[in-house]
Amino acid sequence: MFRKILSCQRTFSTSGISYQSLLNARIENDKFVVLENSQEKLKFPGIWLRDNCQCGSCFDKNTQSRKIDWENFPKDVKIDSIESNSNNLNIKWSDDHKSSFDYDWLKKRDFSKTSQNTYLSKYYRPKYKSWNKEGFEKIRSSYFDYNDIIHNDEALKDWLESLAVYGVTFIKNNPKDKNVARKLIDRIGFIRQTTYGEEYIVKARPDATNQAYLSNKLQMHSDLPYYEYTPGVNLLHYLVQTKTNGGSNLLVDGFYVADLMRREHPEHYKLLTETVVDWNDIASENGVPFHNIYRAPVICLDMEGNCRRVNFSTPQRDTHFNVDVNIVPDWYDALRKFIEIVYKEAVHFKNNEGDVLCFNNIRLLHGRTGYDDTDTNVRYVIGAFIDWDIIYSKLRVLKNAKYN
Repeated sequence: MFRKILSCQRTFSTSGISYQSLLNARIENDKFVVLENSQEKLKFPGIWLRDNCQCGSCFDKNTQSRKIDWENFPKDVKIDSIESNSNNLNIKWSDDHKSSFDYDWLKKRDFSKTSQNTYLSKYYRPKYKSWNKEGFEKIRSSYFDYNDIIHNDEALKDWLESLAVYGVTFIKNNPKDKNVARKLIDRIGFIRQTTYGEEYIVKARPDATNQAYLSNKLQMHSDLPYYEYTPGVNLLHYLVQTKTNGGSNLLVDGFYVADLMRREHPEHYKLLTETVVDWNDIASENGVPFHNIYRAPVICLDMEGNCRRVNFSTPQRDTHFNVDVNIVPDWYDALRKFIEIVYKEAVHFKNNEGDVLCFNNIRLLHGRTGYDDTDTNVRYVIGAFIDWDIIYSKLRVLKNAKYN
């Protein structure tokens, strides 16, 4: 089969300095297209190029989505010939289809590890930084201003990026307004509704169906572990703070605890990552009954073995434990070690009246010391959730992450 292969002279620009570079295009092993010069080599699978053809019949530029019907995709399609000019790589396929690719577009999609890592670190999700007791005070002192977040996109971006990296942020100078949490979430996207409503009020009440609505000590926990799609971020606005010594916050980085267990207590860590636990919530809110169940380990890992979620709430751990009976005693030993580290590493602080505490609900565990609740001494906190998908989307938009 005849294949036409041409090279081209292109002008590249780096830091404002232009230079000439001879770019050669060739077919390799009938399966790849290679573009190279003295400085770099880009290699693209032919099937990927055909799948990502940018012509009008294959790709819809308005919706930025592929139109190719893979049910009827031509079988064993091959590269017939390639041709390059000053701006594009042109390909003729064995089924007579033609594709044209802009070199800058190809460069952004280079398959090299360096290029892929650069793209993912910049546009996928900020890489988190775990912290312990010693590192918390620096995070707490780097607070954000409500008015800056509401009126300035750069401040909004900085806040969301810090929340993604450290898992916790503090917002000061909030108005005495019951809608503060909602207004902050509206700046990002939209609120996440749960069985407890859109916004929820954390205050002591005699008819409480959840332990958060008591003035007792609140054990360390993550919210709603009985949801498969657990809300990612919790915003708590301390509209009224108790004047007593109680009502203080406890907070710990669950990813730090998990990593410490992995290094120092590997057998316990293995049990907590592999043993599926039943989490449940059976109650009613505003007269509406619900029965939530989700099954997942205390420490959930992603495909690369990194911690992606921590599930922990003693009140919400079901009495049904659907595992091999023989591993239960060892699992309790592992859980005891986990709880020991959680409380050892937990930071204690008390938010001022008006403050907003934001934290990653699938990473951090939080709790509260007990307090006296009277007619003249109340604690009134307004909470709301938002999902990480919405936050990451907004963050990419703020970073101008349209990656065409």
